Amino acid sequence: MDDPQWPRASAWLARGGEPPEIGEVPDPAPLLAVLGLPLSQASISPSAAHTTPAAIRAALARFSTLAALPGGSTVELDSVRVRDLGDLDLVGLDNDDAQDLVAAGVAEVWGPALDRAPDLVVLLGGDNGVTRPAMDAIVGDLSDGGLLTLDAHHDVRGFHAGRTNGTPVRGLLEDGLPGRNVVQIGLGTFTNAPDYRRYCDAQGITVVTATEARREGVGACVARHLDALASRCRQIYVDLDVDVLDAVYAPGCPGARPGGLAAWELHDAALEVGRHPGVVAVDIVEVDAGADPTGVTVDTAALCLLSVAAGLALRPR
Repeated sequence: MDDPQWPRASAWLARGGEPPEIGEVPDPAPLLAVLGLPLSQASISPSAAHTTPAAIRAALARFSTLAALPGGSTVELDSVRVRDLGDLDLVGLDNDDAQDLVAAGVAEVWGPALDRAPDLVVLLGGDNGVTRPAMDAIVGDLSDGGLLTLDAHHDVRGFHAGRTNGTPVRGLLEDGLPGRNVVQIGLGTFTNAPDYRRYCDAQGITVVTATEARREGVGACVARHLDALASRCRQIYVDLDVDVLDAVYAPGCPGARPGGLAAWELHDAALEVGRHPGVVAVDIVEVDAGADPTGVTVDTAALCLLSVAAGLALRPR
């Protein structure tokens, strides 16, 4: 039986963040836009990542709208307006056509469905193939854009197999994103090829391993690097690749390995991402809901969305 005093995050998303009672939302409340990008065509390994946006929305029913933060403070998500723009229809398209539609669909986020430009866009993947077309569409001129990834992998593979989920960062660099404006946090110990690490070093990419981020505190590490990017970048795009987690926390991530981050560390990072005024878009990717027997990986992705929203509620305006 539903408890009328236990608001569900799924209802918050469905009703657009408007509270049940008039007058509770600050004016102007920050506006969060959510768009599903059910892409699995770019996955190097067979994946049902296209089922994940719907699974994340369903998982929200298991969570409330109250964020309990360190120090005893709280944030209620009803202080954020949210608009769920649904999913792009990528079914039946080949990989290149699907990624082109991602770029076109993300570019329309600022269309008539919203009464004003969103303060932040959250993109629910799907595999990591969405990152390149989405950032291209949102940031536009990449010459002064910034990219921060939370990922076990560099994602700078070559294009011998096309635009896969292993190529988005290399693709963005080729599109004009300066290497010095890329920060990668959470890299695994044995999860990348030597040539790809040398490529990142040659491009001037900042690389922070999972061990280094954990020693500093993952949230603090993310906040520090976002500040550094904001000092030289007009807009920042953040890629939350859930396979940055230790495999024990992410059975639904084919790329997760032992030694990654803990789930709560990724949630701390997501809160800082939402809080930072330089961040314009976040994607949550690389969860295969079809390979997640207990649903814990999808729950983690849903909590990333909610943590980003809580951070937006705390964002200076």
